Amino acid sequence: MCCNAGMAASASSSNPVSPQRVGDVDSPSFSPLYQQIKALLLRSLQGGEWRPGEAIPSEMELAARFKVSQGTVRKAIDELAAENLLLRRQGKGTFVATHSEQKVQFRFLRLARDDGEAAGVQRRFIDCRRLRAPSDVSRALELKSGDAVVQVRRVLSFRGTPVVLDDIWLPGQLFKGLTAERLTEYRGPMYGLFETEFGVRMIRAEEKIRAVAADDAAGQLLGLTPGSPLLSVERLSLTYDDKPVELRRGLYNTEAHHYRNELS
Repeated sequence: MCCNAGMAASASSSNPVSPQRVGDVDSPSFSPLYQQIKALLLRSLQGGEWRPGEAIPSEMELAARFKVSQGTVRKAIDELAAENLLLRRQGKGTFVATHSEQKVQFRFLRLARDDGEAAGVQRRFIDCRRLRAPSDVSRALELKSGDAVVQVRRVLSFRGTPVVLDDIWLPGQLFKGLTAERLTEYRGPMYGLFETEFGVRMIRAEEKIRAVAADDAAGQLLGLTPGSPLLSVERLSLTYDDKPVELRRGLYNTEAHHYRNELS
């Protein structure tokens, strides 16, 4: 990548990474050295230098490339691994994380059974259509008024019982060609499809959670009487540079499930 090559050429033993060059990736000149290396690795990931599922260069190779110590590179990689952007495999190297990996394919779904048992997820797609974005959706996705979006509605069932009703909004420009048939045919997680076929990777999310009552439509799809308590989870998923690429509004039946999160 050209910016890295330029950095390597201008590095010196006293100042291995040029603050001015790191400033090009919006990192302050006073940031720790490993954070500057992390910013450069993120730029490579964002630019597609290493694709999801591919191995990145070794710590030794990256240290030589940036003219820093292996320890500095290791610390940068450790943070990216903790953020589920990279995945270490013992004896094999470090790979770009993919939503096809079992570990991360449901990383944003925090619903768990009360009895603690794992349960397979079954998906049923109800609708997938292209339309002009409603004003609240366009604001959330930072789209212009009148821009197209793809709306997907689906039900997730656990052990044959409908538990989650999702309404998903996606920028139309990024998801041209997405259809209900394609969603149904794809056997992996939805984010895996977005990643492999549309080049869109969700790397973090923000959520708003509140208690609501089921309306007639939600009650019918989830097998509940209208007015039944539901957990409303509105999730905004973002890709690199904190660009919003998905708005998801889910209604969760928590009669036998709970929303589980880990705080540290």
